[in-house]
Formats: sequence, structure tokens, C-alpha cells
Amino acid sequence: MVDAEFVQRKINLIREDLIKLESFKGTTFEELSKDWLKWNALEHILMKIIGRGIDINEHLITELAKPETKAPLTYRDTFLKLAELKIIPEKFAQEISKSAGFRNAIVHEYNQIERKTVFKTVDDAIKQYATYCHFILNFLDSLKEKESN
Repeated sequence: MVDAEFVQRKINLIREDLIKLESFKGTTFEELSKDWLKWNALEHILMKIIGRGIDINEHLITELAKPETKAPLTYRDTFLKLAELKIIPEKFAQEISKSAGFRNAIVHEYNQIERKTVFKTVDDAIKQYATYCHFILNFLDSLKEKESN
């Protein structure tokens, strides 16, 4: 059974972090890259947002997938699985799923990820995860409607 409170709590945390991420929009790349504290805060906020999305995905998949459904092998796959479950649109799943790889690159410092790449993803992350929250909340609403009928 989907734990709506768990999902809602994660959505609220994502939204709070999206507001924090917004505060970086007026900062130039040069300013941000020279300030190690702000830079680390930016990376940490991005990782938390993406990680919470993955937490939601894994919970929904665990609760809604049929026994014969193959489990996602990667965090990226969790977003794609939500499309299979008709929770988010396929095209959107393809786009937002890339954020999982981006999260891994930050966490594990793969290929010394380019700082400009991180900086450029801020706007995309804000838009994508605001949309993600919208889709997930709509899905929760549809579950409530089914339960009340």
C-alpha cells in the first residue's frame, strides 16, 4: 500500500530544497565557483532533491509493481519504471531520469564532473523537479479518489 504521508513528506522536502536552489539563480558561475561553501551547498541540495525523488520512485515501485515486474537495476531506471506504471509521462521520465546519473557523478566524483555542467543544471533541476512533484501529487490524488469510490 502506498504510504501517502511518506511520499508527501518527501515532496515537501523537495519543494523546500527547490526554493533554496532558486536562491542560486542570481549568482554567476564565477562567484559560485570561487566560494567553496556555496558550491558545496549547491551540490548537496541537488543531491538531496534527486535522492528524495529516487526514494519516492522506489517506494511507489515496491508498492505498485506486479510480482512479475522486473525491478529497476539503476536509479535512472526508477524514473523510467514510473512511466511504465503510468505515474509520469514517458517523455518526461526519459528527461528526468538523466538526473540520476548526474547525482551519481556528483556523489562519486566520476570523471571529475565539470563545474559548469553542475551550474547549468540548476534551472533544469528546478523545472523538472517542480513538474515531478506535480505528477506525483496528482497520482496521490487519483489514489485517494479510487479509495473513496
